[in-house]
Amino acid sequence: MRSQKFVFLYALIGSLIIFNIGIFMGYMLESSRIEEINKMYTNTEMKILDQIMQGNSMAVLELDCDSLIKENINFGDEIFEEAQLIQKYEDANIMSDEIISQHKRYDLLRALFWINSVKIKDKCNSSYHNVVYFYQYNNPSLEQTSKQKVFSNLLSQLKEELGNKILLIPLSGDNDIPSITLLREEYNITELPTILIDEETRLTEINSREDIEKYLT
Repeated sequence: MRSQKFVFLYALIGSLIIFNIGIFMGYMLESSRIEEINKMYTNTEMKILDQIMQGNSMAVLELDCDSLIKENINFGDEIFEEAQLIQKYEDANIMSDEIISQHKRYDLLRALFWINSVKIKDKCNSSYHNVVYFYQYNNPSLEQTSKQKVFSNLLSQLKEELGNKILLIPLSGDNDIPSITLLREEYNITELPTILIDEETRLTEINSREDIEKYLT
């Protein structure tokens, strides 16, 4: 009996140690991901501020439109790639307040980038297309989740195919950010998900790439 008690005690202690190690490793992994998102955010923040500065300084500094457009498109590609990476991090984590807060910060940067891209496109008469993808971030329904997966996959395929012909900017439309709420009102975005093309065309139902691609020619 005494031997059995020791076996049970050792097993219990071993289980507790493994459990606590698992919690610690999970905490360290989440902290590492949050730190990586923080680094990307700081880098993106600096770049978007630089882009805005260039756009606002065009008349004074006589900046070359071709260079400005090229930098803007390259930065747009980086934002899209970062959005995909952050989504992977979020899918792998239980959503914490810090993750949600970081997502809001990124949404603000993407909104700033979008507004700046509109200004550059108008000033430089550029032919690239702004494609803004508004989606439900907090507690989407099963129908929304399925629909958003279709939207996201089709947009990703188009981005890979068309490259720098489009700037693909994902924005959560339900994070209670006043500036994004105002943008939604300005462009009459009343349903999520919605794809807004060149600040004119709104798509809320798509079945194939062609349903989007026809507006990008």
